[in-house]
Amino acid sequence: MTIAATIPETAQAAPLVIVGTGMAGYTLAREYRKLSPDSPLVMITADDGTSYAKPTLSNALAGNKHPDQIGLGDAGRMQAQLGITLLTHTRMTGIDAAQHQLQITTPHGEETLIYRQLVLAVGATAIRPAISGNAADQLKTANSLTEYRHFHEMLSSRPNRRVLIIGAGLIGCEFANDLQGSGYQVTVADLAQQPLGRLLPADVAARFQQAMEALGVRFRFGTSLTALDQATDGLLATLSDGQQIPCDVALSAIGLQPNLALAHALGIQTGRAIVVNRYLATSLEYVYALGDCAEVSGHWLPYVMPLMQQARALAQTLSGQPAQVHYPAMPVAVKTPAAPLVVLPPPPAVAVEWRTETTEDGLIAKARHQDQLQGFVLLGATAGKQRMALAKQVPDLLPA
Repeated sequence: MTIAATIPETAQAAPLVIVGTGMAGYTLAREYRKLSPDSPLVMITADDGTSYAKPTLSNALAGNKHPDQIGLGDAGRMQAQLGITLLTHTRMTGIDAAQHQLQITTPHGEETLIYRQLVLAVGATAIRPAISGNAADQLKTANSLTEYRHFHEMLSSRPNRRVLIIGAGLIGCEFANDLQGSGYQVTVADLAQQPLGRLLPADVAARFQQAMEALGVRFRFGTSLTALDQATDGLLATLSDGQQIPCDVALSAIGLQPNLALAHALGIQTGRAIVVNRYLATSLEYVYALGDCAEVSGHWLPYVMPLMQQARALAQTLSGQPAQVHYPAMPVAVKTPAAPLVVLPPPPAVAVEWRTETTEDGLIAKARHQDQLQGFVLLGATAGKQRMALAKQVPDLLPA
């Protein structure tokens, strides 16, 4: 995977084409416009092209935001704001890489689109567990504004306000805090033995769990959802350990699966996600990828800060100034006000020793390898104030 030296003459005047109008696609478009204000730019999306910040979905209730208030701009506004051609309800179906031609399916039929460079910003899909039961199709996900709208509609139509969340990871805990704090009765089930099992050492997880339980959230660990059935007053969830939990809405928050179907169809190399180098270049010349669908030099990080770093670097490359993406230490703030939390996980390949300190209102856990700070967890508002100072002590994940 290398940066191509020249673009074929037949495609020199063709537009940059971005597939996807999620945070990754629109962030790249904004960064690109700063450097190339007049270059032709086409964006393709399978939905209506509304711009929104996905992280707001998991705390929208606390902000009293109806789904109609989450969008930052509709298709018309985004076209005018960014000076783009936006093809909504359109899918890319094929490519002739030698001729720089895309095959697309629009509401009007099949068309061909010539591109100068192509960027895949196709995101990831929330994982849905395979379950049985006559209400299995009512298990919701909330990884997009469209999905969140359906989830919100179901919440609003069920008077008992009981919600079962499958998954006690970052997104599951954020939704649990938002829902419980907004008057819902929340139960969270997870196969792990603690919340945020992949992010927190056990002592911090225990304190985090206590704070969430003080809010009213109930946890069921070491179990998973196996069936969802209709009941006289809502739904009945059956867990793998035999527990049955009455609920009105069930939400799957067990993780994300990068959308790889298009990459596979185009013959692009994939691993856990679309494999790209530090220029965000895929194995297909003049084709790039970023965001939740991209695995950068072996790192798949479906968070906002990596996305921003990718967009800035790729905008330079697409504007003729090749730039490698730089990953500094990037702490993640978890939106759980009941238990304020900041995490910077150590690299999975590095063996670390965790040590925990008590603060005025929480804990600080530091992960070290041979006296070098590799990551940390900050629990509590007071502890969280140290995030930037500690981040400066952690080596860059991808050096500048």
